[in-house]
Amino acid sequence: MVTDNYADVTEEELWIQYKKNKDGKIRDYLIRKYAPLVKYVAGKVAIGKPGNIEYDDLVGFGVFGLMDAIEKFDPNKNVKFKTYAVTRIRGSIYDELRSIDWVPRSIRQKAKEVEHAIQKIESLTGRIATDEEIAAELNIEIREFYSVMTKISGTSLISLSDTWYSGNDSDKISILDTIESPNSLNPDISVEREAVKELVVNGINELPEKEKKVLVLYYYEDLTLKEIGEVLDVTESRVSQLHTKAIIRLRAKLAEIKEGIS
Repeated sequence: MVTDNYADVTEEELWIQYKKNKDGKIRDYLIRKYAPLVKYVAGKVAIGKPGNIEYDDLVGFGVFGLMDAIEKFDPNKNVKFKTYAVTRIRGSIYDELRSIDWVPRSIRQKAKEVEHAIQKIESLTGRIATDEEIAAELNIEIREFYSVMTKISGTSLISLSDTWYSGNDSDKISILDTIESPNSLNPDISVEREAVKELVVNGINELPEKEKKVLVLYYYEDLTLKEIGEVLDVTESRVSQLHTKAIIRLRAKLAEIKEGIS
C-alpha cells in the first residue's frame, strides 16, 4: 500500500503540481502508486515468453514505459492516466523484446506462412479455414501444424503490437490498442480509432467459437490462461494454442481488409 504525504491530495492536483514544477518526489510517488500496473501488463505479455526471459525482466522493461508515461501524460486531455500508461508500458516491453531479438527468424517466418495460408484459404472459400486445410496449404501433417502453432505462440502478442493504422508519425494504432485499451488512444484520432476498432470487433466475431471465447475471456474478462482452460475444460497449453490461432486468423482477416482499402 502506498503511504505518502500526497495521500490526501487528489490525483488531479498532483498532476497539476508535477507538470508545473516536475517535483521528483511526486514522480516517485506516482511510480510507486502505479507499479502494480506494470506487473499487470508484464503478466499479460508473459504469455508464450521464452525461457531465457524472466517475468522480472518484463517488469523492469515496463518500468521505463511507466516513467515515460508520467513524463508525457497530458492531464488536460480526456484520457485517464491508467489507460494511457498501459500502452506506454506495453510498448516499452515490446520494444525491448524486439531489440534483443528473442524470436528466431525461422519462427517469425512460420507465423507469416500460417497467416498467409489462412488469408488465401478464407479469401477463396469465403469461410473459416480448418486446421486440416491450413496444414494442407503449408504441405505439412496436422500434427506438425499443431507443433508449429506451439512454437510460434510467443510471436502472437508481439505481432498484435505492430502498427496497423498510422494517420501520421505520432498517431499510430495497433490491433492490441483497440482490443485492450481503446480509451488510451489520442482523442484527436477518435474517428480512425473507432473505424479500426469496428474492424477488429467484426473480425473477432467471425472467429471460430472457441478462439473467440479465448480472446474475450483473456482481453475483456481479464482471465489467465489457466482460468480460461478451466472454463473451456482444456489444458493451458491448448488455450495458448487457441490464442495463437485466433491472433493469426485475426491478422489475416485484417490484412485482407487492408489490402482491399489501400
